[in-house]
Amino acid sequence: MNMRKITLLIGANQTVFRVGLNSLLQHVPELEIIGEANNASALVEKAFTLKPDIVLTDTELLVIDDVDTTNALLNQLPDSRLIAMCSSVKDATILRLLELGVLSCLAKTADEAEIYEAIQTVYRGKPFFCKEILPRLNDLFTKKYTGGTPKYIIDFSNRERDIMQLICMEYTSKEIADKLYLSKRTVEGHRTKIMHKIGAKSIARIITYAIEYGIYSTAS
Repeated sequence: MNMRKITLLIGANQTVFRVGLNSLLQHVPELEIIGEANNASALVEKAFTLKPDIVLTDTELLVIDDVDTTNALLNQLPDSRLIAMCSSVKDATILRLLELGVLSCLAKTADEAEIYEAIQTVYRGKPFFCKEILPRLNDLFTKKYTGGTPKYIIDFSNRERDIMQLICMEYTSKEIADKLYLSKRTVEGHRTKIMHKIGAKSIARIITYAIEYGIYSTAS
């Protein structure tokens, strides 16, 4: 029995990078590249038409200041996952992506193994940050938002903090339920309550909030 392949839409305005990414991934048997786009409007149009599992795009094409483009990819295509690839992993770029709800980010220097790992992880509904970005997240939020050690500003129960930490550690609702001996429905209820408390519209905000206020440390 043939396993279903993960479908990809690749976006980049630089032909060399787009073709190179296609060449790198097209031989991976678990993946199927179903389209390419060379600008933001084409990316959104093809994403709506093709409905790929993963949209793998250069941030320059994503245009991270264009919230409408990002919202279209993240909120209007709930079954498609977005991975942003950065030519330079500057703090401002990382923060902007997270604020817009992008859960996964790779440096353009990532090798085939790391790109494939990101695709597999994101396909399962988990966030992924490359090895160049992940160690910096905690310090980045601490410096930007607090100037020191972050503190909770909302009263969370111990259970809610446990769930927030596990979400940051890339656990799915089912995995959290198994680890904490809860039902999946109970975990999802806690997650909904957490999102309501912090005014979040996506799991990305739970992760950024937990790092920002010291509930989770990427160094832990």
